[in-house]
Amino acid sequence: MASNSFSICAYLFSVSFVLPHTRGSSHGQTRIIRKAYQQDFYTHMMEECYELWAQLEREAGVKLYRQTGLLVMGPEESQGYQMIKNTLQKNKVPIEILNRDNFSQHIPNVNLALGDGAMVDITAGVLYADRALKTVQRQFEKLGGVIRDNEQVTDVKPGPVVTVTTSAGVYRAKSVVVTAGPWANRLLAHTGLQLPLTVVKINVCYWKEKVPGSYNVKQRFPCFLLTEFEETKDIYGLPSNEYPGLMKICYHGGSETNPDQRDKTTNRSDIDILQRCVACCFPGLVPEPAVVESCLYTLTPDHHFVLDCHPSHSNIVFGAGFSGHGFKFGPIIGKLLCELVLGEVPSYDLSPFRIRRFQDKTKSAL
Repeated sequence: MASNSFSICAYLFSVSFVLPHTRGSSHGQTRIIRKAYQQDFYTHMMEECYELWAQLEREAGVKLYRQTGLLVMGPEESQGYQMIKNTLQKNKVPIEILNRDNFSQHIPNVNLALGDGAMVDITAGVLYADRALKTVQRQFEKLGGVIRDNEQVTDVKPGPVVTVTTSAGVYRAKSVVVTAGPWANRLLAHTGLQLPLTVVKINVCYWKEKVPGSYNVKQRFPCFLLTEFEETKDIYGLPSNEYPGLMKICYHGGSETNPDQRDKTTNRSDIDILQRCVACCFPGLVPEPAVVESCLYTLTPDHHFVLDCHPSHSNIVFGAGFSGHGFKFGPIIGKLLCELVLGEVPSYDLSPFRIRRFQDKTKSAL
């Protein structure tokens, strides 16, 4: 096998697949970008994220973001809805509070449930995910990086020089960053660490407009987040864009699965919930999904990310457990992982993302 060094060139490995692929968490044409969070630290990070996405757009000459606004709905007195509202107001994020009298004037073809409040995170919108990934990969290569897709990493051996073995060769580096998504624990096991991560399969559903264009991004229809529906939390959607005449609406949860056997997981209970939600809240959609695709989330117990150094090997850094809401943070996560691997002081307080918060749940793999 070939032996290579990381000391001069940065390598990016794709786990087992040729890029682009649909077997992980980053495929698909669109993602929501927003500042609407319950936690201040995410809203603070998103300030710079917007700037970094815009910088990438300028450098690459590619449009990656479309402002649509994010409609947030939920029981007006509920903790979740109030926390989002308070965080946005405290951080002076531009929002518009809607009431029952003016709701349908601003947001046609949506029913606001009795007792629900509504507000719009004005700067939110759609990130063109597939386009963003291709752009980042091109910029990485332009700056001298090497992408090794379809080259499975089979071993990571810690030491003053880390040895990475793949299906095609052996590579050595003074430091390594592991961002393997659903396969994170499989690689970290070689370093003697297991994180409390759960991989779930999400049904990504698209719903047909009864009248074409009713929910179209070109008609300025917003993304949305419904904080509660029946006994369920967090149903979200994006205006019709990826498939003509189809709106993406999904439940932010799924069934536990093995990432290598995801197609064997066939639980559709979330689709039953979504059908009731669509029938109740979106009268202009046919309440039966026209297209169902899938995606993987890698969840932590608290649904916050893991960004940290290995507790025994500080030259191994990892990002994991993005829990279905990490894509929009991509530029800032890359910056933070870079700071960690270079031994620099992180730009943000990483205490919400350190593994020490899981002291009772983090296991040795030795």
